[in-house]
Amino acid sequence: MTARIAGIGAYVPERIVTNDDLAKVVETNNEWIFSRTGIRERHISTGEGTKDLATEAARRALSAAEVDPKELDLIILGTSSPDCNFPSDACSVQAALGAVNAVAFDISAACAGFIFAMNIVQGFFMAGVYRTALIIGAETLSKVTDWSDRSTCVLFGDGAGAAVLKSCESGGIVDMMMGADGTKGSALSCTSRTFGNFLTKTVPKMGFMSMDGQEVFRFAVRKVPESVEILLKKNRISKQEIKYYVLHQANERIIEAAARRLNEPIEKFPMSIAKYGNTSTASIPLLLNEMQKQRMLSAGDKLMLSGFGAGMTWGAVLLEW
Repeated sequence: MTARIAGIGAYVPERIVTNDDLAKVVETNNEWIFSRTGIRERHISTGEGTKDLATEAARRALSAAEVDPKELDLIILGTSSPDCNFPSDACSVQAALGAVNAVAFDISAACAGFIFAMNIVQGFFMAGVYRTALIIGAETLSKVTDWSDRSTCVLFGDGAGAAVLKSCESGGIVDMMMGADGTKGSALSCTSRTFGNFLTKTVPKMGFMSMDGQEVFRFAVRKVPESVEILLKKNRISKQEIKYYVLHQANERIIEAAARRLNEPIEKFPMSIAKYGNTSTASIPLLLNEMQKQRMLSAGDKLMLSGFGAGMTWGAVLLEW
């Protein structure tokens, strides 16, 4: 058995923040941001939390798949910005949906989280443990962003995307892979709380994101083509058979560099980063949702999904739509 995407849904906060808006907060301008990232605007929450965005995206995915929440066996929520350390945001989504029969848990694999969730579901389906799953990528990165740091604050946005996966005998996920290199963890990190208690007489403080942009760029443009090539070679599929490469929307320059390394036309690399910015775990399902709305996807299309992020983590999924 394999996992097939039966429905996609997405949700973003109403408030749009343009590059010109950010220029009023930090020393930057639209040309500087767009030329380096490809981002023109992003959605920023003014009150909705990660679980709120996740719940609405999940409802839309369930509606698209025509699946009742009570049919769900499993809910996996990937996020780097949960509302709570515990309970998991996945459990909060389960409660909000009334998915009383679903096991629910969060995973933390940063921008590769949606890919990791797909891999986990595929494993459960292949083992015959579950048959219907909901995976969600959701972020409110605005709450862990240092809005005085122009090197990072211009990059990120809030949003959520979700997919309902059903077990089937053919089609769906063809193959998958995941990887991690903890030695590069300092390249992109965010401390949840500093250490402190009554013995040390210090109060824990919340941390903000920090990033070595050059290291992340070098990592991504190496690992994305590498993981794609591994899956293509293993499954004896040519690049010409892939209709679209659906990559994590971190930076337009990274996507362009990956396309060059794969020697594939940039037209095969759809992008939504100009509209949403980097939404971490949510970026791949947000992009799939945009592609579905634009009727870019047809049954039987071969897609290569690839995510990469803090950890450092990376993963890819080869699938038939």
